[in-house]
Amino acid sequence: MPIIDLYEQGNQRKDLAHFATLATLAAVDGEINADEKAILDKFAFKLNITDAEYKEILKKENKYPIDTPHSGEKRLKRLFNFFQIIFSDNEMDKVERKMVEKYAIGLGFPVAKSEEIIEKSVAIFTGKIAFEDYLYLMEK
Repeated sequence: MPIIDLYEQGNQRKDLAHFATLATLAAVDGEINADEKAILDKFAFKLNITDAEYKEILKKENKYPIDTPHSGEKRLKRLFNFFQIIFSDNEMDKVERKMVEKYAIGLGFPVAKSEEIIEKSVAIFTGKIAFEDYLYLMEK
């Protein structure tokens, strides 16, 4: 098997785990509502989740835990990847915002810290950052 196949399988597994986490978050308050279902459909498309994988993940008996890394940098990396998925269509709606809030807390960030990180991330991904922040990012 060529090494590229292993790499693609690894990415697909990562995307599948990411999607499973999102589905678990959407179902955390009971049933998945229509808005959450629409978001999951969108993420399934973006992450190349097959119909069979989608159906398997959404089964009630499948509750996938959020794999919380111990490293703060790795948690930020997961959140960053999540923002990349959300902003792949250059916008974030209310349901996506609610889901990212749940995800940040699920990754182990305290509520106040998660709100701060989300606000900064939204500013970065929408291009609405202050010059000082831009300068800092460019110098880093």
